[in-house]
Amino acid sequence: MKAVEFHLPQDVDKSFIVFRETGDFFPAPWHYHAHYEFVMVNKSTGRRMVGDHIGYFEEDDLVFMGSLLPHVWVNDPLYLERRAPEQADALVIHFTDDFLGEDFMTIPEIDDFRKVLKLADRGMALRGETRERINALIRAMPAQNGLQRLSSLMLIFDIMSSTMEFDLLASPRFVQNFHYDSSDRFKKITGYIMQNFDQDISLAEIASVGNMGVTAFCNFFKEQFRVTFVEYLTTVRIGHACKLLSEHDRNVVEVAYECGFNNLANFNRQFKKLKNMTPSDYRKTLIIR
Repeated sequence: MKAVEFHLPQDVDKSFIVFRETGDFFPAPWHYHAHYEFVMVNKSTGRRMVGDHIGYFEEDDLVFMGSLLPHVWVNDPLYLERRAPEQADALVIHFTDDFLGEDFMTIPEIDDFRKVLKLADRGMALRGETRERINALIRAMPAQNGLQRLSSLMLIFDIMSSTMEFDLLASPRFVQNFHYDSSDRFKKITGYIMQNFDQDISLAEIASVGNMGVTAFCNFFKEQFRVTFVEYLTTVRIGHACKLLSEHDRNVVEVAYECGFNNLANFNRQFKKLKNMTPSDYRKTLIIR
């Protein structure tokens, strides 16, 4: 079974990713990515495979995994057959080792946590009081503002730095022998989007950047990024809009057009869909803070 490389969309105004995975079952296939990852299960049961380790997950299960470690969460048949009384639900955190700058992980204060990152190459299943404390922090993060969310992550790092309440998952042999296919295609596509998101980008245009036809590109993008190209582009544009709105020297119409939206109505609709408020209301929350 070949692992698929994943690339999750990230707002340009955030340094790391926190998202909720919810549905009849967890859809992700056997995959890996460059990010470190926490997976905390709120609801659902099933088997999780981390490297060459297979274990059972249930409510409150918490696993921390290193960069490039293949993994998959497979729900029990009750969920896969849509017979469960509730939806599968998990909270996930993704971050890279340079998410706060290239030198962040080299500062003295991170010495103990760097050792944890090394252990995470094999995957760590947390247990006991450590799991309870970290789960409480993770559950609060979706509703927090940027600085609060970052503070919660730092507290998680601190707890991880001193705990012995964990089990290592994948074998050392698996970690040493696993090879992945890294392609410049991902960097070319995301780089092009970041440089041109304020312009119209056609599917034919972006597909050519990846040296693919339109149909192949659409399938490839959805498989790798877990969202469509249009959804990803919209996320990037709205993230940039949040940055511009915080600067208070542009009106909403100017922000919309500077982010690549051709009309204000569509900008307002997409902004509210992603942020659960209008651009004007978002700006008011910044003033209040």
